[in-house]
Amino acid sequence: MKTTSLSPLLQSFFTDRLMTQRNASPHTIASYRDTFRLLLLFAKTQLKKLPCQLMLEDLNAPFIGAFLDQLEKHRHNSPRSRNLRLAAIRSFFQYASFQQPDRSAHIQRVLAIPNKRQDRSLIDFLTRPEIEALLAAPNQTTWSGRRDYVLLRLAIQTGLRLSEIISLRYAEVRLGQAAHVRCHGKGRKERCTPLTKQTATALEAWLHERDGSADDVIFPNARGGSLSPDGVQYMLANHVAVARKSCPSLKTKRVSPHVLRHTAAMELLQAGVDRSVIALWLGHESLETTQIYLDANLTLKEKALAKIDPLHGKLKRYRPDDDLLNFLRAL
Repeated sequence: MKTTSLSPLLQSFFTDRLMTQRNASPHTIASYRDTFRLLLLFAKTQLKKLPCQLMLEDLNAPFIGAFLDQLEKHRHNSPRSRNLRLAAIRSFFQYASFQQPDRSAHIQRVLAIPNKRQDRSLIDFLTRPEIEALLAAPNQTTWSGRRDYVLLRLAIQTGLRLSEIISLRYAEVRLGQAAHVRCHGKGRKERCTPLTKQTATALEAWLHERDGSADDVIFPNARGGSLSPDGVQYMLANHVAVARKSCPSLKTKRVSPHVLRHTAAMELLQAGVDRSVIALWLGHESLETTQIYLDANLTLKEKALAKIDPLHGKLKRYRPDDDLLNFLRAL
Protein backbone atom coordinates (compact mmCIF):
# COMPACT_ATOMS: atom_id res chain seq x y z
CA MET A 1 0.00 0.00 0.00
CA LYS A 2 1.26 3.47 -0.88
CA THR A 3 2.38 5.53 2.10
CA THR A 4 1.16 9.05 2.92
CA SER A 5 3.57 11.88 3.66
CA LEU A 6 2.82 13.53 6.99
CA SER A 7 4.22 16.99 6.20
CA PRO A 8 1.63 18.30 3.66
CA LEU A 9 -1.23 16.73 5.62
CA LEU A 10 -0.16 18.37 8.88
CA GLN A 11 0.42 21.73 7.23
CA SER A 12 -3.03 21.71 5.61
CA PHE A 13 -4.54 20.73 8.97
CA PHE A 14 -3.25 23.98 10.47
CA THR A 15 -3.81 26.30 7.50
CA ASP A 16 -7.05 24.91 6.07
CA ARG A 17 -8.76 23.17 8.96
CA LEU A 18 -7.84 25.28 11.99
CA MET A 19 -7.20 28.73 10.53
CA THR A 20 -9.57 28.86 7.56
CA GLN A 21 -12.46 26.49 8.26
CA ARG A 22 -12.68 26.64 12.04
CA ASN A 23 -11.15 30.11 12.54
CA ALA A 24 -9.53 28.72 15.67
CA SER A 25 -8.26 31.14 18.31
CA PRO A 26 -4.53 31.90 18.59
CA HIS A 27 -4.49 30.03 21.91
CA THR A 28 -5.87 26.86 20.29
CA ILE A 29 -3.41 27.07 17.42
CA ALA A 30 -0.52 27.62 19.82
CA SER A 31 -1.57 24.65 21.95
CA TYR A 32 -1.87 22.34 18.94
CA ARG A 33 1.43 23.63 17.55
CA ASP A 34 3.26 22.83 20.79
CA THR A 35 1.74 19.33 20.85
CA PHE A 36 3.01 18.48 17.39
CA ARG A 37 6.41 20.01 18.02
CA LEU A 38 6.80 17.67 20.97
CA LEU A 39 5.47 14.74 18.93
CA LEU A 40 7.81 15.37 15.99
CA LEU A 41 10.83 15.74 18.27
CA PHE A 42 9.88 12.46 19.95
CA ALA A 43 9.58 10.81 16.53
CA LYS A 44 12.98 12.17 15.52
CA THR A 45 14.55 10.53 18.58
CA GLN A 46 12.65 7.25 18.48
CA LEU A 47 12.34 6.64 14.72
CA LYS A 48 15.58 8.34 13.63
CA LYS A 49 13.68 10.33 11.01
CA LEU A 50 13.56 14.03 10.34
CA PRO A 51 10.04 15.47 10.72
CA CYS A 52 9.80 16.17 6.97
CA GLN A 53 10.56 12.47 6.29
CA LEU A 54 7.76 11.09 8.47
CA MET A 55 4.81 9.24 7.02
CA LEU A 56 1.31 9.15 8.47
CA GLU A 57 1.81 5.41 9.00
CA ASP A 58 4.72 6.17 11.37
CA LEU A 59 2.27 7.71 13.82
CA ASN A 60 0.43 4.54 14.73
CA ALA A 61 -1.46 3.84 17.94
CA PRO A 62 1.47 2.16 19.81
CA PHE A 63 3.75 5.06 18.89
CA ILE A 64 1.21 7.68 20.04
CA GLY A 65 0.76 5.70 23.26
CA ALA A 66 4.52 5.71 23.84
CA PHE A 67 4.59 9.48 23.26
CA LEU A 68 1.83 10.04 25.83
CA ASP A 69 3.65 7.82 28.34
CA GLN A 70 6.82 9.83 27.77
CA LEU A 71 4.97 13.05 28.56
CA GLU A 72 3.93 11.68 31.93
CA LYS A 73 7.09 9.83 32.93
CA HIS A 74 9.84 12.11 31.65
CA ARG A 75 8.20 15.52 31.28
CA HIS A 76 6.06 14.91 34.40
CA ASN A 77 2.86 16.10 32.71
CA SER A 78 -0.35 15.61 34.66
CA PRO A 79 -3.15 13.41 33.27
CA ARG A 80 -4.97 16.64 32.38
CA SER A 81 -2.03 17.87 30.26
CA ARG A 82 -1.71 14.44 28.67
CA ASN A 83 -5.37 14.48 27.71
CA LEU A 84 -5.04 17.94 26.19
CA ARG A 85 -2.17 16.70 24.00
CA LEU A 86 -4.24 13.70 22.99
CA ALA A 87 -7.16 15.98 22.07
CA ALA A 88 -4.91 17.84 19.61
CA ILE A 89 -3.72 14.57 18.06
CA ARG A 90 -7.29 13.32 17.76
CA SER A 91 -8.35 16.51 16.01
CA PHE A 92 -5.61 16.00 13.42
CA PHE A 93 -6.50 12.35 12.83
CA GLN A 94 -10.17 13.23 12.46
CA TYR A 95 -9.14 15.63 9.71
CA ALA A 96 -6.89 12.94 8.20
CA SER A 97 -9.81 10.49 8.11
CA PHE A 98 -11.56 12.74 5.57
CA GLN A 99 -8.43 13.43 3.57
CA GLN A 100 -7.17 9.85 3.55
CA PRO A 101 -10.20 7.52 3.79
CA ASP A 102 -8.07 4.55 2.66
CA ARG A 103 -6.16 4.86 5.99
CA SER A 104 -9.36 4.45 8.00
CA ALA A 105 -8.27 1.38 9.99
CA HIS A 106 -4.97 2.99 11.00
CA ILE A 107 -6.69 6.27 11.95
CA GLN A 108 -9.47 4.61 13.94
CA ARG A 109 -6.94 2.79 16.11
CA VAL A 110 -5.37 6.13 17.04
CA LEU A 111 -8.77 7.72 17.68
CA ALA A 112 -9.62 4.83 19.99
CA ILE A 113 -6.83 5.74 22.44
CA PRO A 114 -8.75 6.66 25.63
CA ASN A 115 -8.31 9.64 27.89
CA LYS A 116 -6.65 8.94 31.20
CA ARG A 117 -8.90 9.39 34.20
CA GLN A 118 -7.76 12.14 36.52
CA ASP A 119 -8.38 13.13 40.10
CA ARG A 120 -10.36 16.32 40.53
CA SER A 121 -9.24 18.17 43.61
CA LEU A 122 -11.14 21.02 45.23
CA ILE A 123 -10.34 24.43 43.79
CA ASP A 124 -8.37 27.05 45.69
CA PHE A 125 -9.83 30.49 46.31
CA LEU A 126 -9.14 33.45 48.58
CA THR A 127 -11.19 34.40 51.61
CA ARG A 128 -12.07 38.03 52.39
CA PRO A 129 -9.11 38.55 54.79
CA GLU A 130 -6.77 37.06 52.17
CA ILE A 131 -8.21 39.30 49.45
CA GLU A 132 -7.70 42.38 51.60
CA ALA A 133 -4.12 41.37 52.43
CA LEU A 134 -3.31 40.81 48.76
CA LEU A 135 -4.78 44.14 47.67
CA ALA A 136 -2.79 45.90 50.39
CA ALA A 137 0.48 44.36 49.19
CA PRO A 138 1.33 46.55 46.13
CA ASN A 139 3.28 49.71 46.91
CA GLN A 140 0.99 52.35 45.43
CA THR A 141 3.60 55.10 45.69
CA THR A 142 5.16 53.58 42.55
CA TRP A 143 3.81 53.39 38.98
CA SER A 144 4.05 49.59 38.89
CA GLY A 145 2.41 49.29 42.30
CA ARG A 146 -0.61 51.31 41.19
CA ARG A 147 -0.87 49.23 38.02
CA ASP A 148 -0.67 45.98 40.00
CA TYR A 149 -3.29 47.11 42.51
CA VAL A 150 -5.84 47.92 39.79
CA LEU A 151 -5.04 44.71 37.91
CA LEU A 152 -5.52 42.56 41.03
CA ARG A 153 -8.74 44.33 42.00
CA LEU A 154 -10.12 43.95 38.48
CA ALA A 155 -9.19 40.25 38.35
CA ILE A 156 -10.76 39.45 41.72
CA GLN A 157 -13.98 41.39 41.00
CA THR A 158 -14.57 40.37 37.37
CA GLY A 159 -13.09 36.86 37.22
CA LEU A 160 -11.50 37.60 33.83
CA ARG A 161 -9.04 35.02 32.57
CA LEU A 162 -5.35 35.96 32.54
CA SER A 163 -5.32 36.16 28.74
CA GLU A 164 -8.37 38.44 28.83
CA ILE A 165 -6.83 40.82 31.36
CA ILE A 166 -3.46 41.30 29.67
CA SER A 167 -5.14 41.91 26.29
CA LEU A 168 -7.75 44.36 27.67
CA ARG A 169 -7.68 47.73 25.86
CA TYR A 170 -9.05 51.23 26.45
CA ALA A 171 -11.81 50.80 23.88
CA GLU A 172 -13.17 47.81 25.81
CA VAL A 173 -13.81 49.75 29.04
CA ARG A 174 -16.97 51.74 29.75
CA LEU A 175 -17.04 53.93 32.86
CA GLY A 176 -19.77 56.09 34.33
CA GLN A 177 -23.29 54.67 34.51
CA ALA A 178 -23.46 50.89 33.99
CA ALA A 179 -19.65 50.65 34.06
CA HIS A 180 -18.34 47.43 32.51
CA VAL A 181 -15.53 45.81 30.56
CA ARG A 182 -16.01 43.97 27.27
CA CYS A 183 -13.68 41.13 26.37
CA HIS A 184 -13.22 38.40 23.79
CA GLY A 185 -12.88 35.21 25.78
CA LYS A 186 -12.29 31.54 25.24
CA GLY A 187 -13.89 30.14 22.11
CA ARG A 188 -14.03 33.64 20.58
CA LYS A 189 -17.05 34.47 22.76
CA GLU A 190 -17.57 38.14 23.58
CA ARG A 191 -19.05 39.09 26.93
CA CYS A 192 -19.58 42.13 29.15
CA THR A 193 -18.74 42.10 32.86
CA PRO A 194 -20.07 44.87 35.15
CA LEU A 195 -17.80 46.76 37.50
CA THR A 196 -18.45 47.70 41.10
CA LYS A 197 -18.21 51.36 42.02
CA GLN A 198 -14.90 50.80 43.85
CA THR A 199 -13.34 48.91 40.94
CA ALA A 200 -14.59 51.46 38.40
CA THR A 201 -13.13 54.33 40.49
CA ALA A 202 -9.73 52.61 40.76
CA LEU A 203 -9.73 51.78 37.05
CA GLU A 204 -10.71 55.32 36.07
CA ALA A 205 -7.83 56.78 38.09
CA TRP A 206 -5.39 54.34 36.47
CA LEU A 207 -6.65 55.06 32.94
CA HIS A 208 -6.27 58.79 33.58
CA GLU A 209 -2.69 58.28 34.72
CA ARG A 210 -1.93 55.86 31.87
CA ASP A 211 -3.34 58.36 29.32
CA GLY A 212 -3.42 55.94 26.39
CA SER A 213 -5.33 55.68 23.13
CA ALA A 214 -8.24 53.38 22.32
CA ASP A 215 -6.02 50.55 21.05
CA ASP A 216 -3.50 50.65 23.90
CA VAL A 217 -3.46 47.86 26.48
CA ILE A 218 -4.60 48.95 29.91
CA PHE A 219 -1.89 47.10 31.84
CA PRO A 220 1.46 47.55 30.05
CA ASN A 221 4.87 46.32 31.11
CA ALA A 222 7.73 48.68 31.93
CA ARG A 223 8.56 49.05 28.22
CA GLY A 224 5.00 49.94 27.25
CA GLY A 225 4.12 46.60 25.65
CA SER A 226 1.63 43.98 26.80
CA LEU A 227 2.30 42.12 30.03
CA SER A 228 3.20 38.49 29.46
CA PRO A 229 1.52 35.64 31.36
CA ASP A 230 4.86 34.89 33.03
CA GLY A 231 5.17 38.54 33.99
CA VAL A 232 1.79 38.50 35.73
CA GLN A 233 2.68 35.23 37.48
CA TYR A 234 5.92 36.78 38.75
CA MET A 235 4.17 39.97 39.86
CA LEU A 236 1.45 38.03 41.69
CA ALA A 237 4.00 35.80 43.44
CA ASN A 238 5.82 38.86 44.78
CA HIS A 239 2.65 40.41 46.16
CA VAL A 240 1.49 37.13 47.69
CA ALA A 241 4.86 36.87 49.47
CA VAL A 242 4.24 40.31 51.00
CA ALA A 243 0.63 39.51 51.89
CA ARG A 244 1.67 36.33 53.73
CA LYS A 245 3.39 38.43 56.37
CA SER A 246 0.06 39.88 57.52
CA CYS A 247 -2.17 36.93 56.57
CA PRO A 248 -0.69 33.58 57.67
CA SER A 249 -3.43 31.52 55.96
CA LEU A 250 -1.89 32.46 52.60
CA LYS A 251 1.19 30.43 53.51
CA THR A 252 -0.69 27.21 52.81
CA LYS A 253 -2.10 28.34 49.46
CA ARG A 254 -0.63 28.39 45.99
CA VAL A 255 -2.08 31.56 44.48
CA SER A 256 -2.13 31.76 40.68
CA PRO A 257 -4.00 34.17 38.38
CA HIS A 258 -6.64 31.47 37.91
CA VAL A 259 -7.16 31.35 41.68
CA LEU A 260 -8.23 35.00 41.43
CA ARG A 261 -10.85 33.91 38.87
CA HIS A 262 -12.04 31.20 41.25
CA THR A 263 -12.20 33.81 44.01
CA ALA A 264 -14.54 35.99 41.93
CA ALA A 265 -16.84 33.02 41.37
CA MET A 266 -16.89 32.11 45.06
CA GLU A 267 -17.67 35.71 46.04
CA LEU A 268 -20.69 35.60 43.74
CA LEU A 269 -21.79 32.18 44.98
CA GLN A 270 -21.56 33.16 48.64
CA ALA A 271 -23.57 36.30 47.87
CA GLY A 272 -26.42 34.07 46.68
CA VAL A 273 -26.00 34.57 42.93
CA ASP A 274 -27.56 31.77 40.87
CA ARG A 275 -25.22 29.25 39.29
CA SER A 276 -26.47 30.04 35.76
CA VAL A 277 -25.61 33.72 36.24
CA ILE A 278 -22.12 32.81 37.46
CA ALA A 279 -21.64 30.67 34.34
CA LEU A 280 -22.58 33.65 32.15
CA TRP A 281 -20.37 35.96 34.23
CA LEU A 282 -17.31 33.75 33.78
CA GLY A 283 -18.04 32.82 30.17
CA HIS A 284 -18.47 29.10 30.88
CA GLU A 285 -19.73 26.95 28.04
CA SER A 286 -21.68 24.69 30.38
CA LEU A 287 -23.30 24.90 33.81
CA GLU A 288 -21.40 21.75 34.75
CA THR A 289 -18.17 23.76 34.74
CA THR A 290 -19.59 26.00 37.45
CA GLN A 291 -20.37 22.97 39.61
CA ILE A 292 -16.79 22.96 40.95
CA TYR A 293 -17.57 26.08 42.98
CA LEU A 294 -20.50 24.39 44.70
CA ASP A 295 -18.26 21.42 45.51
CA ALA A 296 -15.64 23.67 47.13
CA ASN A 297 -18.00 25.95 49.06
CA LEU A 298 -17.93 24.66 52.63
CA THR A 299 -20.00 27.61 53.88
CA LEU A 300 -23.00 26.59 51.77
CA LYS A 301 -22.67 23.01 52.99
CA GLU A 302 -22.56 24.15 56.61
CA LYS A 303 -25.73 26.21 56.06
CA ALA A 304 -27.41 23.15 54.56
CA LEU A 305 -26.30 21.05 57.53
CA ALA A 306 -27.79 23.57 59.95
CA LYS A 307 -31.20 23.07 58.33
CA ILE A 308 -31.20 19.31 59.00
CA ASP A 309 -32.88 18.03 62.14
CA PRO A 310 -30.30 16.39 64.40
CA LEU A 311 -30.36 12.61 64.68
CA HIS A 312 -31.53 11.34 68.04
CA GLY A 313 -29.57 8.69 69.80
CA LYS A 314 -27.90 8.05 73.12
CA LEU A 315 -24.18 7.52 73.42
CA LYS A 316 -23.57 4.39 75.44
CA ARG A 317 -20.58 3.90 77.67
CA TYR A 318 -17.99 1.51 76.33
CA ARG A 319 -17.62 -1.72 78.33
CA PRO A 320 -14.88 -4.20 77.38
CA ASP A 321 -15.89 -7.77 76.66
CA ASP A 322 -15.22 -10.51 79.15
CA ASP A 323 -11.71 -11.96 78.75
CA LEU A 324 -12.97 -15.55 78.72
CA LEU A 325 -15.59 -14.78 76.05
CA ASN A 326 -12.92 -13.07 73.94
CA PHE A 327 -10.73 -16.16 74.23
CA LEU A 328 -13.56 -18.46 73.13
CA ARG A 329 -14.50 -16.11 70.25
CA ALA A 330 -10.95 -16.16 68.95
CA LEU A 331 -10.77 -19.98 68.73
